[in-house]
Amino acid sequence: MKRLRPPRRGIAISAVMVMAATGLAACGSSSGSSSGPAHLTWYINPDVGNADPSKGGQATLAKECSDASGGKYKIKVQLLPNSASDQRIQLLRRLAGGDKTMDLMSVDPAFVSEFAAAGYFAPMPQNMVKEFTADRVQSSIDASTYDGKLMSVPFWSNTQLLWYKKSVAQKAGLDMSKPVTWDQLIAAAQKTKMQIGVQAALYEGYSVWINALIAGAGGEIVKNPNATYDKIQLGLDSAAGRDAARIIKKVASTGVGGPAMGSSEETQSLNLFMSPQGGFLVNWPYTYGAYTAKDKSDVAATMYPETVAGKAARPPYGGIQLAVGKDSRHPALAYQAAACITSVKHQADYMAASGNPASSKAAYDTAEVKKAFPNGIADLIRKSLDVAAARPLTPYWGDISTALQQRFSPPNSVNQNTPKSTQSFILRVLNGKALL
Repeated sequence: MKRLRPPRRGIAISAVMVMAATGLAACGSSSGSSSGPAHLTWYINPDVGNADPSKGGQATLAKECSDASGGKYKIKVQLLPNSASDQRIQLLRRLAGGDKTMDLMSVDPAFVSEFAAAGYFAPMPQNMVKEFTADRVQSSIDASTYDGKLMSVPFWSNTQLLWYKKSVAQKAGLDMSKPVTWDQLIAAAQKTKMQIGVQAALYEGYSVWINALIAGAGGEIVKNPNATYDKIQLGLDSAAGRDAARIIKKVASTGVGGPAMGSSEETQSLNLFMSPQGGFLVNWPYTYGAYTAKDKSDVAATMYPETVAGKAARPPYGGIQLAVGKDSRHPALAYQAAACITSVKHQADYMAASGNPASSKAAYDTAEVKKAFPNGIADLIRKSLDVAAARPLTPYWGDISTALQQRFSPPNSVNQNTPKSTQSFILRVLNGKALL
């Protein structure tokens, strides 16, 4: 049997929230009457329309699947916080407290392993595994799997693209039909006196960038993600780690990351790209629909930049997996609801409305998705998902991610020793010899 030490932050959350478990559970009810539908609660991440069922987001899917259930269940949505880190904390609090309203959860793939290792998910019916993996991109299946078992349902699968203004790339002399490196991108921004939107604030998005840079250099932050805390092996102190550090430092020190790079998240980096100073941006596919500046016809996308010239880029993998809580009163119905929510039609509808890419391969061939992502962008997203790099699927990612954010901040302070010192710090944190 594995020795699995729960992440330190998870222990703290559980301890703090045990006394509040009853209050949390009282926030909603998942029990239905004997004569009516079962009431399922779905904790959703913020998206288009949030809880408005007329806007095409997760609330819309909840209503449509409730209507299609034939009176078996009715889904009510509860909105989670904006950031992935805050979503993790709220979900952990409720799961640790035995909250019976945890029928369905929208979970960031970075935290699936952590929740699964703690035993917080209801077992998936074996007769539904094939349904939940057929026609899905492999990266979404990998992110839903822990210890060889499918623990969550692939819903939507995100990946980052390199967005650019065609006029800026042309002025810089960049051929965007060929792979572009980070060094070329930085040089182009300097030459044109333009800026590159990146995410480098103290939040999960910064860890996403660091992981993509290291993976793109042929490395990995965690070499053995299934290992217990005392046997975990890290790959930060490596040539790939130093390549990543060099690029972050260069983007920051040259000023092409913008005046507020160290506090930039997705929204801030998109705003920078939409400004007259914005020339390039690494961001998720929702960017195209969210771009509101007048020069939208000048905007195009290509594959994520290479960390090392000649070595294929490994774009970030993100998205949302659907999971059923272990204390749900209606796990069988919750999994039925998950099947409805993640049908090809619903994934295509959701992608077109929200800009969040489907995990279903067939969704990319629908007319509505091609219309929402024209000029070959839909096909580019699908291609990017084939090579995307997930964050390490380890139960300790919460601690590792927080340490990365802290030790690589501010970006201008990053140097060639940062990967080595960060690796040492993470190992001390995991073994209880240092605190975050």
